Amino acid sequence: MITSIEELQELAQMKKSHNENNPKEPTIDMSCDFYTKQTRIVLENEGIIDPEDIEDYITHGGYMSLFKVLDEMSPKDVIEEIKISGLRGRGGGGYPTGLKWESVSKVQSEQKYIICNGDEGDPGAFMDRAVMESDPHKVLEGMAIAGFACGANKGYIYIRAEYPIAVKRLTRAIKQATRLGILGANIAQSGFGFNIEIRLGAGAYVCGEGTALIASIEGGRGHPRQKPPHLSDHGLWGSPTLLNNVETFANIAPIIKNGGAWFKTIGTKNSSGTKVFALSGLIKNTGLVEVPMGTTLRELVYDIGGGVENGRKFKAIQSGGPSGGCIPEELLDLRVDYESLKEVDSMMGSGGLIVMDDSSNMVEIARFFMDFCASESCGKCTPCRVGTTQLTQLLDKFIAKEATMHDFVLLKEMCLVVKSTSLCGLGQTAPNPVLSTIRYFEDEYLAGIKDD
Repeated sequence: MITSIEELQELAQMKKSHNENNPKEPTIDMSCDFYTKQTRIVLENEGIIDPEDIEDYITHGGYMSLFKVLDEMSPKDVIEEIKISGLRGRGGGGYPTGLKWESVSKVQSEQKYIICNGDEGDPGAFMDRAVMESDPHKVLEGMAIAGFACGANKGYIYIRAEYPIAVKRLTRAIKQATRLGILGANIAQSGFGFNIEIRLGAGAYVCGEGTALIASIEGGRGHPRQKPPHLSDHGLWGSPTLLNNVETFANIAPIIKNGGAWFKTIGTKNSSGTKVFALSGLIKNTGLVEVPMGTTLRELVYDIGGGVENGRKFKAIQSGGPSGGCIPEELLDLRVDYESLKEVDSMMGSGGLIVMDDSSNMVEIARFFMDFCASESCGKCTPCRVGTTQLTQLLDKFIAKEATMHDFVLLKEMCLVVKSTSLCGLGQTAPNPVLSTIRYFEDEYLAGIKDD
C-alpha cells in the first residue's frame, strides 16, 4: 500500500534504477518527421511505458498529480487550475471542462458520479482506443482527480465491447491501482475514496450521447432524453454526474503537474492545449497524431501525413466524423480549432480526419455518412428516424443522375429541418456532411440532375 507522495516517489526511484540497469529497446522510432513534428501530452507515454505495469507508469511520473492534489490542494483549487488551463471537452462539443466540473461540485448531494465516455464510434476514429490501450492509468488518474474536485466517490468507464485489449488493460489497471491503495477507500490517508468500474457497450453509436450512455449504464435501452435537466443536476440514477471523454481525462494529470498556465500557452486563445487526431484515408502516413490547437490542415496533411498517396491531387479532408463536414483544398491553411472549423460548416468532433483525393465523389461521401446515421438512429424522434432515411434516398437519386431541381431544393430544406428538430446530437448534426459538400462541391450535385 502506498500512503504518501514520499512512498510514491521512493517506488518510482527504485523502478527507475532498475530500468537504468536493464535498458529496453524503444518500441517506436521517434526520430522520423511523423513524430518530431508532433507535441505529445496525451500520448506522451505511448510506446514508452508498459501499459500493464503500474510501476512503469509511476516511474514516469504517474499518480504524482493525484497525490499532489490530495496533499496540497482543495477541490476548489483543482477546479480553478482546470479553468485557468482553458481545457475544453475533447469529445466533440468543446464545452469548457473547468466550468463543467464546477457545476457538478456546486450541487449538494450525498452521491455523485464520474463517467468516462469511451464509446468511440466515429468511422475512422481510434484516438480513445489507443489512449486506453497504451496508457490506461492516465485515464484512471484523471478520473480520480475529477472525483476529488467534484465530491464524487464512484466512477464508471463506458467502453464498447469491440475494444477487448482496452477493456483488458483498464481492468488490470484498476486492480493494480486498488491493490496499491491508489484507488479505493482513504487514498493516501486523505479521507478521500474513489472506486472505478467498467461498463461495456454493445456498439450503438447513439450511446456516445451523454443521456443515452447513462440510460445504457442503468440497464435500459440506449435512448437519449431531452435536456434540461442537465447531467450536472440529474445524471446517473438521478444523481449529479460529470461526463468527460477519454482524451479529456488524459489531459488532467499533465495540467496538475505543470500548471494550468503552462497548458494555456499551447494552442490558440480560445482552444488551448493539443488535440489528438486519427489521420486516415488516402494519405501516405496514417495513424494517431497529437498537435497544438491552431495547427493548419496543410501541416497535418503534408508535413506529418506526407501528402496524398499515389501522387494524386488532394481534394478534401473530412473532419468530425458523421457530424462533421468536408473541407476543400482552398481551405488547407485553415487553423484547426473549435471556432475555425464551425465557420466552414465542419466541427472538431472526437478527432477523426479522413483525406480524400481527386478520384473521390463527394455526393457518394455524403451518402456514406448519411446512411451511417440512418442505420445508427435510435428511432426515438421522427425527424432523425425518418429524415435521415429520406435524405439517403434523395442522395441515391443524385448518384444515379435521376434527380431534379426540385429534389435539390428539397434536399437542402430537409437538411435544415432535421438539424433544427431532432432530439439529440446525432440527428442535429447528421446533415452536416451534405450541407458542407453542397457548399463546396455544388457542381457534383448539379451533375446528378437529369435534363428535363
